[in-house]
Amino acid sequence: MLKELINKHYLDNQRDRIQRRFYISDAGKCPRQVFYSFKNAPKKPIDPNFLRLFDLGNHVHQLIMRSLLNIKDIRVVAAEINIPPQEIISGRADAILSDGKEFYVLDIKSMNSRAFSYLKEAKEDNVLQVRLYMYYFKIDKGILLYMNKDNLKLKEFIVDSDTKQVEKLLGELGALRKQIDNNVLPDRLSDYKKNWRCKYCKYSKICSTDN
Repeated sequence: MLKELINKHYLDNQRDRIQRRFYISDAGKCPRQVFYSFKNAPKKPIDPNFLRLFDLGNHVHQLIMRSLLNIKDIRVVAAEINIPPQEIISGRADAILSDGKEFYVLDIKSMNSRAFSYLKEAKEDNVLQVRLYMYYFKIDKGILLYMNKDNLKLKEFIVDSDTKQVEKLLGELGALRKQIDNNVLPDRLSDYKKNWRCKYCKYSKICSTDN
């Protein structure tokens, strides 16, 4: 009884937003996936368990922020802060911190034990995202903080700015926006038959039938 009621609660309260601008979380994603998101294309039904995992990620953020607000050696300059208004992209950083010497953009991520155990360096997509925040906030340092959702262990990685990489990415997003506006479907990933992201993509069915 409770299982069905809880699942229904999550499904009833999900928000299927119409996408009009890129999100910073789109950095590093398959261009075709982003295209389908803008076009509100048919997708796999959402699993209530996925929605609960997303909700759990929000609680992880709150847990970390409560700790940071009570640490005297770190000052939380801002939390849940939007980047300055942009024409094609929007995003909200978890926090901007200061150790009294430098400012840092903080991005908090959570994952299961298996993914956490393989994490030897910051994930490439996450680095791109935090560098976008750093670019817009004009901050030279970032921190990617990962929490294991199963045992609450932490790993952190310092990220340096890379203006050339960010400007290249923004150029690619600009080109993708033209494709979206002109209804030109981007190519599939070159390794789509083997890429694990394609296997789990919510648009995999329509992608497999589109040329």
